[in-house]
Amino acid sequence: MKESLVNKLNKLKNSFFIKENLSKSFNLIYLKISELIFLKKVLLGKPLIIGLAGGQGSGKTTFAHFLKLILENKYNLKTAAISIDDIYKTKKERFRISKKINKLFITRGVPGTHDVKFLNIFFKILKNNKFNKSYLIPKFDKSIDDRLPKSKWHYLQKKVDIFILEGWCVGARPEKNLDNLNKPINKLEAIEDKNCKWRLKVNQHLKTDYKELFSFIDLMIYLKVPNFNKVLAWRGLQEKKLAYSKKNMSQNKLKIMTESEIKRFIMFYERITKKMLIDMPKFADIIVPISSNHQPKKIILN
Repeated sequence: MKESLVNKLNKLKNSFFIKENLSKSFNLIYLKISELIFLKKVLLGKPLIIGLAGGQGSGKTTFAHFLKLILENKYNLKTAAISIDDIYKTKKERFRISKKINKLFITRGVPGTHDVKFLNIFFKILKNNKFNKSYLIPKFDKSIDDRLPKSKWHYLQKKVDIFILEGWCVGARPEKNLDNLNKPINKLEAIEDKNCKWRLKVNQHLKTDYKELFSFIDLMIYLKVPNFNKVLAWRGLQEKKLAYSKKNMSQNKLKIMTESEIKRFIMFYERITKKMLIDMPKFADIIVPISSNHQPKKIILN
């Protein structure tokens, strides 16, 4: 007997350590958005690229995998769900950039630390219907802060109907008023980027190669967290899940952040995250407000 979609969803939910009942959000949010994606795919008639953004810890990866499950099982659409976090440049590459521009670029996360050139080439192939062979997409291990060897990369078969690119900065827009960049918004910017070179370079990337990358997106979904303070709290939960998933590894292989390290890490994301909280509800095609108890509440269509 074929396993029901609901049973598959519950198994997936458990794999993400989610205890809440998803029956309501399943019908009102996940099924509805999947239907919209399906209709857009029919209208477009070629591979569809979905952008999925939200503050750190907003549930992007879980959301993407729920959509993938529905699209494949209900609509028979071959779907890939990849995080932009997997496309980080290697530690060696980031070290080189940090020496050249600012030491802050050694830390993964902000625009300029992803291998956007790789994704731009891949999306051109996908959009031109020239994806006629298997493809390897990089995979990044945050616990070692580096890219995994090719033998462990994502393997995509020839046919991809839907490609979901999820990530905290997916769809982010550059700051137009450069005077705003000159004013530090936290201790990290004030102390470690006194000459503003890091902020300006990050913004320049958003104007150029990231703008090209995001131009490939056919449908943009934004998970809107209640406020920036929730990002810090939910990012801490992410780290606990990472620690739990790696519990069988020897401690010398782990790189789990402490609370103080998380607070500093979030400062790298603060400026763009806060701007996206203002920008994305205006520009995203679908906005999903996330409640303070970490659950999607409804969908808003632009």
